[in-house]
Amino acid sequence: MLFNSIDFAVFLPIVFLLYWALNGRLLYQNAFLILSGFVFYGWWDWRYLGLLIFTSGVDYLVALGMERTGNDGRRKGLLAISLVANLGLLGFFKYYDFFINSFHSAFTVMGLPFNLSTLNLILPVGISFYTFQSLSYTIDVYRKQLHATKHPITFFGFVSFFPQMLAGPIERARHMIPQFEKQRTFDIAMARDGLRQMLWGLFKKIVVADNCAQIVNHFYASPEQHSGATLLLATVLFAFQIYGDFSGYSDIAIGVARLFGFELMRNFAFPYFSRDIAEFWRRWHISLNTWFRDYVYIPLGGSKGGKAMVVRNTMIIFLVSGFWHGANFTFIAWGAINALFFLPLVLMARHKSMSGTVAEGRALPTFREFGGMLLTFAMACFAWIFFRAQNMDQAYTVIGRIFSGSLFEVPQVSSMLTLSISLFGIGLTVLIEWISREKQYGLQLDGRATQPVRYALYYAIIAIIIVCAPLGGGEFIYFQF
Repeated sequence: MLFNSIDFAVFLPIVFLLYWALNGRLLYQNAFLILSGFVFYGWWDWRYLGLLIFTSGVDYLVALGMERTGNDGRRKGLLAISLVANLGLLGFFKYYDFFINSFHSAFTVMGLPFNLSTLNLILPVGISFYTFQSLSYTIDVYRKQLHATKHPITFFGFVSFFPQMLAGPIERARHMIPQFEKQRTFDIAMARDGLRQMLWGLFKKIVVADNCAQIVNHFYASPEQHSGATLLLATVLFAFQIYGDFSGYSDIAIGVARLFGFELMRNFAFPYFSRDIAEFWRRWHISLNTWFRDYVYIPLGGSKGGKAMVVRNTMIIFLVSGFWHGANFTFIAWGAINALFFLPLVLMARHKSMSGTVAEGRALPTFREFGGMLLTFAMACFAWIFFRAQNMDQAYTVIGRIFSGSLFEVPQVSSMLTLSISLFGIGLTVLIEWISREKQYGLQLDGRATQPVRYALYYAIIAIIIVCAPLGGGEFIYFQF
């Protein structure tokens, strides 16, 4: 079920009303959220509900077993069960065909027979997200940073919480389980704030991402037929497409969660206002990046060793992040490129130099800050080429065309209306988020505008969404991961 669908527009009010009708009965509220999560997930394909239930059941039992034994060997064995179950399922569905194709190509080059065939598996939507979320729970229990919950309804509610189940934010049990365990009462201010954030997320998804997608998809389908200027335009539009799509999803998820009395972690912090690539990665997909930091980078030694260890760990974290995004060499290249951008800052101990909000207390950035933002955006766009390309050959074609004489031609766009809507949406997004850059999200304008101005803006955004929604708005990009 998509947030930007009629189905969800019917589903959400029904769930909201029934949920708060159970106010004061915590056990029933949590059980109802599980049921709602199963319906929400099963709307896509009910057959894959078994994977979600299996993952949750294994990790629930593993954590209880670790809580009840003080034997380190048994605890490690139980953790291994969780790792194998979670990563085994994720690896099978997401990477089996990739490895089979890779081995087939390698053996063919060597002139050797290779008889295994691909299975053409359908990737269960959300599996990368709920797998990491559930796995972090067992790791935290193993580390004794968290006590195992004895209540299955609490734990299953945490894994199957429908607002963020499919594409994050990837929550931690330490943050969410206490919220499932305490009584929740309806808070009108919290719900109102949630609705504002949902509205902003829908604007970024429908007006920005979906319109940009129509142009980007057309030009990236056959890049060899288009000029460098046209492909550069498409690449810049893709940068805003993926931002509008994914940060839009996160805003909607956080807003929906607030309607039910839950606070989710922030997943984006205006990353395109970053002054260097290290700041960009502290502000982009925060829940995944902190997950890799806590469960991969730090266990590998983090930055405590010499420069060789820092280089090794940084490369590993970016390559793993790239591979997490998809079974394609383009994602690995995307991770490697970002690692190469990131490493000089780490080696010079400048990766934390840009902290705080850009132009804090000022209306405009300095020339140095503006230059840093432009350079960081350009670096991100270059890496996005590999993220968007279907294969490495296509990525090389796009880069080759951009860095050719055709870069100085006039971009050719089939629909000026779609381009105009896209640029308008991008411009409004940048303006509103710049004004709100010290807040949590774009429309959190309290204190910066009077109530009549704010409500006029809300209604204007609703009207813009209705008027500018393209035909055939698609799924969220991160559903494929």
